[in-house]
Parts: sequence; structure tokens; C-alpha cells
Amino acid sequence: MPKGANIGLSSLSEDTGSVIVGLSWSSAAGDGDADVSVLLLDGGGKVRSDADFYFYNHPAAEDGSVQLLGKVPTEDGSEDRISLDLTAIPAEVERILVAASQYGGASFGDLNDLRLSLSDRSGEALLGFSITDATVETAFIFGELYRRHDEWKFRAVGQGYETGLSGLATDFGIDIAEEEEGAVPEEEGGVPAGAGAVPAVDGGIPAQPTSSPHDTPGSGSGPSDGLSTPSDGLSAPSSSSPGGSPSGSTAPSGTAAPAESSDGQPAAGSRRGTRTAKKKVTLPRTAKKSLAENDSWKPARLFPVPSYKSDREREVRATSVLLSVMAEVPEFGRRLTAGFGAPAGRMQTFTEVSLPHGDTPKRPDGVIRVERAGKLWTALVETKTNGNPLKSEQVQNYMDIAARRGYEAVVTLSNDVALEGTPLVEVKTDGRRKHKVSLWHLSWAEVAHQAQMLIRHEGVGNAAHVWLLQELLHYLQHENSGCHGFQNMGASWVPVRNGIDDETLGQGDPRAVEVVESWERLIRQVCLRLGGELGQKALPVQRAQRGTDPKSRRAALADRLCEEGKLVAELRIDGAQSVLSITADLRTGRIRTSVDVPAPTGGYPLSVAKRLVRALEAAPADLHVETLVEGRTGPRGTLERLRPEPADLLPKDGAAMAGFRLSLFKGMGNTRGAAESGFIRSVDDAVDRFYGSVVAHIGPFEQRRPSRAKSAAGSAEAG
Repeated sequence: MPKGANIGLSSLSEDTGSVIVGLSWSSAAGDGDADVSVLLLDGGGKVRSDADFYFYNHPAAEDGSVQLLGKVPTEDGSEDRISLDLTAIPAEVERILVAASQYGGASFGDLNDLRLSLSDRSGEALLGFSITDATVETAFIFGELYRRHDEWKFRAVGQGYETGLSGLATDFGIDIAEEEEGAVPEEEGGVPAGAGAVPAVDGGIPAQPTSSPHDTPGSGSGPSDGLSTPSDGLSAPSSSSPGGSPSGSTAPSGTAAPAESSDGQPAAGSRRGTRTAKKKVTLPRTAKKSLAENDSWKPARLFPVPSYKSDREREVRATSVLLSVMAEVPEFGRRLTAGFGAPAGRMQTFTEVSLPHGDTPKRPDGVIRVERAGKLWTALVETKTNGNPLKSEQVQNYMDIAARRGYEAVVTLSNDVALEGTPLVEVKTDGRRKHKVSLWHLSWAEVAHQAQMLIRHEGVGNAAHVWLLQELLHYLQHENSGCHGFQNMGASWVPVRNGIDDETLGQGDPRAVEVVESWERLIRQVCLRLGGELGQKALPVQRAQRGTDPKSRRAALADRLCEEGKLVAELRIDGAQSVLSITADLRTGRIRTSVDVPAPTGGYPLSVAKRLVRALEAAPADLHVETLVEGRTGPRGTLERLRPEPADLLPKDGAAMAGFRLSLFKGMGNTRGAAESGFIRSVDDAVDRFYGSVVAHIGPFEQRRPSRAKSAAGSAEAG
């Protein structure tokens, strides 16, 4: 669509009650990013209240009408997706603005291929709009959906702002609090003064400290194990409707309530507003001390995981556990089904349902039904556990049954990770059928990730629901559940490794392409696991232009593997300024994890080197540090040697330091699986160790500080 054009959704599809809006962009450097937001406007062109503003601190509507689904990897990089249930949008809302913003001084002119796409519930793209004239803007309205004579229409807007998210929001009636966008709390790195030591979470990855030290276990913050929903004291829009909120309701995490005086009245000069500074993640409190006599006592679990006799038992149990929690925890059920085009409504789930199909009835593992306004949305569920592959014939049968019965979707669940251009199962669609059935896939790793993100990032409003999600996570992560995610590099892994060792692997070998695909699946799973543990989005970095053929790209990476013997990947974690690189060298049998850290501007070289060494106080002694100098290799050494002599990092000829490369090396597992000696386990361990001991501690160093001369001049001027 050209800028300014509009079109009615009913002319594009017969079913546009639920739509998915995708915003995407690319960056040649791989380091560009932006955040999406949605504003609901009334007839006057303003929000009814701050609750009509959806962004990273307020990602979902309580009625399910708006859900920010987050970023997902695509063949071109990544796409930020938004689920809109147009049937649930309140009648007084006449326009829905879809926007994006940048932070940290970046602008949209730094990004390429700015594009909005809109798809129907089946995932079929209906329209697209590209922005080609971005320059210094830090926020953009990509497009808007608006009502016209009982029909929803879309308009391609492409309007930019130089005042960022807060400036855009203010134009439409949002009251913005005074914090600067991107502000960091009290101490460097966002750790409040007196917060104490940062606890570790799963594998040594440090968690953000709880920012509400006054909370006590059992004070409404969670069940008896001390779990609490995220609370950081930052503000999101009020959860109240325009007409006021019910007594006892709570605002979503992110909305500041007005300060009160001792008599309960609003304090003079207090203000209520939405804070656009990104809120700090708060993980659940550490569990209370156990009352067990010894470690052999195991706590009772809602979902026990006994020793199963067959994979069929694992599939039945895993399906029942997941679907029951989806039905009982609305936030979780909506989180998983919104991306499938399901409406927001009452959900019920079923297992072992018998459906007629020819001479023999078929029994899908599960059924999901969502009711809204008297209409039903139905999805059949096919589950595999313990590394078992999906079967094309089985999925095809369910697609045919769904088409005949008017169901909307078939959802497959397995430990595998789907890739663009490489379907997990081949199915045929009868084009003569008017009713469309969509096929969606979920990895068990993604299910665990979504549960962790709700608990640790977005928040769950009910303490019992927090407990249910924790029990689900414990079940999925148990060694006997069979729901551990991607765990096998495939049959080509050993032949490719042997071919690299004896130099018999030639370019164009299809087995190398299979290994590259497995590597891409593994990296996506690493991002899901790491992001869930940190409560932050983590995504693979894709340095590709829009329209790049994924098969050609993987073939080129396979040729590089044959030539260099290396598998290379990059990933970006929300909130981290630098890209984390992972290199698996199959010739040397070592995994290298590294990050390039820019040198702060305006400081004396020796002061910069000392400050870096101080920031790495908790890093391993075998960390390799290399000074980056333009055009050549700079000084390098291990942290153990550099700690007493930081000056060894300075270039001998006085050349300017561009930054530093920090690297850790680890031995690589040989086998193709996820056992102790497996390659997959070694990659997970390498990333965990590097992030927990290095990346998590370099935030204060990455913050730019003015030079001493400038600071002194500023002080003198102030005096």
C-alpha cells in the first residue's frame, strides 16, 4: 500500500475478527531494534484513559482485545507482532494506532526495510506497507485501523516523531511521568542502593534483585513458597476503565498511583502518569527455607512425573497438564492462542476426543475451544514428546477433519523448533474448500518460555495462577517429562564432524545444510531459554535484507562450515547494548562466546582500562580481553594477567581504543545430543557461564560518562 492509502478489511478476507499486525525492520550491522506500541482512541482522537496505551510496560488488555506478542525470528531477521481481537474492542474506540519507537539516541533512519504487515487469523498476509523516508525520527505511527459504517478499515500512515515514545503518546492524551525514557534506577546498572547481592537463577545466570524489599512472603505476593509477581515500582497505565475501576482492583505493573498525604487525600503537587522508562525485571523471591528433615524429602507436586512406561504415556500426561493450565490461567492461555488468531474469550480444553474420519475414528491428543459472542474457535492439538517426530499422515488427517467440521486450526507440539522454509511436516491443502484451516507449531521450549515471561516479566494477577505456572514449569523441566525442547543435532552431525576432521567434506554437501538447520534451531532455543530465565527478550541476530531466500542463506552458511569448520551465531538480549557472539569451532573442538564492548567516550585511556577491569571483578580469570584498534589487532591477554597491570591493554603507539572484545573458551561436546558429553549441553553451558559471569556485569562500563574536563567545566559553571 502507498502512504495515505486505505482499504476495508472485509474486502481482503471473510474473517477479520482477529488479526495479527507485524512490524519489522532490518539492520546491516545487526544491532538495530525498536519497540511497538498500540493506542486506542475515541471519537475525539484521544485515549479514554492511560489504560488505552499498550507498550513494553503494559503489554496486554484485560479483555484480550490487544496483546503485544513480542518479537519472533523470521527469515529476514525478526518481527514484532501484535494480536488484535477487533470483536472485543470497546464500541467507543474508533481508531487503533500501531506505532514503534526507538531509545538510547537511535533513530529510524538507522534501520532498513521498515514495514507493517497485517494477516488474518489463519496467518495469511492481507496487506503490507513500507516506510522508505525515515531519517531522524525516534517514533513512527506505521498505520491505523478505524471504524467506518460498522466496518474496520486500515490506513497506511507513516508519520514520524522526533520526540520518541513519550512525545507520540502525549499527542494523544497520555499523561507521561517525568522520568526520562531509558532512565536507569539509583545505582549503576539499575541495582537499587542497599539491594544486596544479586541472586543467581538456573545455571548461575544472575537475576535482577527484587526492588520491593518491604514486601514480606505471604503478604499477598504469592503462595507459600515465597513467589511474587513482578513489582518494580514503575508505572504502567491504570487498569481502571473510563468510568472508574471496581473496588479492590489493582493497576497493572507499570502505573503510578498518586501519592497520598496522611489523611488519605492526594498529596499536593503529586501527579499520575505513564512512565516510558523501561521497567526493571523483578524475579520471584527465593523460596522459603525447607521444613524437610533432609534432602531426600521431595515436596508434593501438583503434576507428578513418575517413570513412564511408554512415550504414549508421556504424550497423554504432557497434553493434559498443558491444556488444563491454559484453561485455568487466562493470561497464559491467551498468550499461547493469540498468535494463532484465536479470539479473546472463555476457553475450555479437552483431551482424547474421538472424531469420525472414514472407517476409523481419529483421536487427536487435545482440543482447544474459545467462545466469544456465541461463536466458537476450535483447534485440534497433536503432541509429541521425548524427541519423537511429528508424522505427516497424522497431521494431514487432523487438517482434513478440521476442514470438514469447520474448525479453525491444527496446533502441533513437539521438542523440535520450526524454521522458515523448512516445514516440520508436509501437508496438502484442498484449494476447493472455502474454509481455511491454519497449521501452527509450538516447541515445548517456547511453552516454557511463555510461562517464564509471564511470571518474571509481565506479571500474573492471581497468586494461585503464579503457583500453577510454577508447577507447569517444574513439570516441563523434569527429566522424565520428555518436554525438554530441541535435543538432537540430527543424523548428519557425526558424519559432518568426521568430514571436517579428515578434510573430506566438500561444499554443496546436503549433510552440511542439515547441520546448519540444526544449529539454527539450537540457537533459537538458547534464546528462548535464556530470555525466559532473565525475563527479557532474546533473539538471534540476522544480518539479511528483506526477501532473502532462507534456503540460499543456509546453503551459503553450509559452504562456510565446510571451508572453515565453524558454526557462528549472534544473539541480542533486550537491555544489553552489545551483541553476544557464539562460535563453535569443529576443528579445534572449542566453543567461543564473546562480546564487543565500545570504549566510553571522553575518558583517559588508562582510566578506561582500569574501569573495565573493575567491572570484570567477578569474571573468570581465564577471560580473554582484546583491545580493539581500528585497522589492526590491539593488545590482548587473560584477565588474570591484566588485573594487576590494566595498562597492558593500552596500544603501545598511543592509537585510539575503539573498544574491547571479551571472550571465554570452552571444550565442545562430541555427541549430537544433550547429555553431559553432548554438543547441545556444551553450548547451553557456555552461554550461561559467559552471560552470568561477564555480560551481566558490564552494564555500568557500557554507560557513557562525560569526560573529567567536561564534568569540571560543568561544575564550575554551576557554581
